[in-house]
Amino acid sequence: MSKKVLISEKVNQKLINILEENSLHVDYKPDLKKDELLNIIHNYQILIVRSATQADTEIISHGKNLELIGRAGTGVDNVDVDAATRKGIIVMNTPGGNTISAAEHTFSMMLSLCRKIPQADRSMKEKKWDRKSFSGTELLGKNLGVIGLGKIGREVAIRAKAFGMNILGYDPLLAEDVAIELGIKLLPLESLIKESDIITLHVPLTDETKYILSEKSLAQCKDGVKLVNCARGGLIDESALLNALNSGKVSGAALDVFENEPPQNFDLINHPKTVCTPHLGASTEEAQEKVAVQLAQQIVDWNSGKEVIGNVNAASIKMLLDEKIRPFAELAERIGTFHSQLIPANITKIILTTAGPYLAKNSELLKVALLKGLLKNLVVEPVNFVNASAIAEEMGIHIEEIKSQPDGIYSNLFSAEIKSKEDGKTISGTVLINNDYRIVSFDGYQIEFKPEGNILIYYNIDKPGVLSKVSPLLAKSNINIAGLSLSRSGKGKKAVTIINIDEAADKNILDEMKKLEEVEDVYFVGF
Repeated sequence: MSKKVLISEKVNQKLINILEENSLHVDYKPDLKKDELLNIIHNYQILIVRSATQADTEIISHGKNLELIGRAGTGVDNVDVDAATRKGIIVMNTPGGNTISAAEHTFSMMLSLCRKIPQADRSMKEKKWDRKSFSGTELLGKNLGVIGLGKIGREVAIRAKAFGMNILGYDPLLAEDVAIELGIKLLPLESLIKESDIITLHVPLTDETKYILSEKSLAQCKDGVKLVNCARGGLIDESALLNALNSGKVSGAALDVFENEPPQNFDLINHPKTVCTPHLGASTEEAQEKVAVQLAQQIVDWNSGKEVIGNVNAASIKMLLDEKIRPFAELAERIGTFHSQLIPANITKIILTTAGPYLAKNSELLKVALLKGLLKNLVVEPVNFVNASAIAEEMGIHIEEIKSQPDGIYSNLFSAEIKSKEDGKTISGTVLINNDYRIVSFDGYQIEFKPEGNILIYYNIDKPGVLSKVSPLLAKSNINIAGLSLSRSGKGKKAVTIINIDEAADKNILDEMKKLEEVEDVYFVGF
């Protein structure tokens, strides 16, 4: 009996045609309301959505026969992947289908901003012939700062090079040799902000990137800088941007995404120095056709038992079925997430070591779990167990794998060393009884702690009284200590302290700690 497919939103006709040509029964019901979807979802094995349908826990729990949820697009923010994984439902997306459309829209917005095309068009439609008010600026010779050099960021850079622009880039993952090959000058974020004439954003929205262009960073920009954001709303502090536009610090902004969509406040949109579109980055006929054909073929391949790309959670389901490997994979992903918040500059190499025959047998799964944790907050495209290795390869990250014998203390030990030009750190972990995973070595220090919640790390000279100076700083900010681990390289030498805290530590606390004479480096890591 053929599987039944429900498509709950408008899609390109080719998606329907390909599925039906391959003996899948398709019900095309665009613009379904949630209550209508709840009433019929139990009849289907496959649900296909775009961005409007919220495939949340309630929908998934009602879909008693669901085997696959397909997202015709890249992001899966509207799908509860964890809920689907727990029920063994494959979640599939179409990575890369929107890349060119998003890059071209970014460039269109930049050109429209620099040449004031929307304003001039509006003036013409008002039957005016005003040539003086719309004098623009050239791109030739300008410094374009590209924050985030994943697929879309690099496509924008390629197009900008053709216009004679100087490309400045910030991306902690991109290898320097790849940047050189692309003609991109890699800079620290602060330097890029100060040197760019135009800044375009191509990073995901995370705790680390929220307001990456804040009031403080906008103040560091060149006078008259132009901003382009076709990536995610929330990367720019909209109130700070409005003030900067009014003061002239920012001479213009091109925005395709907003903190709230649809926007509730139109002050920024109505501003004479902005060019705005309603999240149209992927809205081209070609992009919609690409993702339709790609998703249809992925579903057909899956239905035929073939290995396919785009399976967001296939390895997660495997982990759920294998209780022994699951905690090790979770540990590897958390070690990757830990590293992602400690990276000082571009990664040059990753060395992964599995000690013990069981981990050696599952080393590929542990590698992609680590890469997923490392990359998920650093690149725009969603990172999963299927595409993590490919993304790392695109970024020029070299990975070395070592399989060794247990050291006599732990029968199974997973270690990840991540090197950059300036620094390198190794984190090792294992799984104890009751599937309780722990980090047991950090940066050469034998120290045990659980990688969860909020973690404060500081290096200091090993001498009495350091903790007694740190604790009041936390207490002053009403932050409670939940756990504490200490280790040292030797008496009176360098030591590390790792504190589990109940609340996140902000930059002010870290700065106060750095002022202490005995403290050398301070980091905050959040899960």
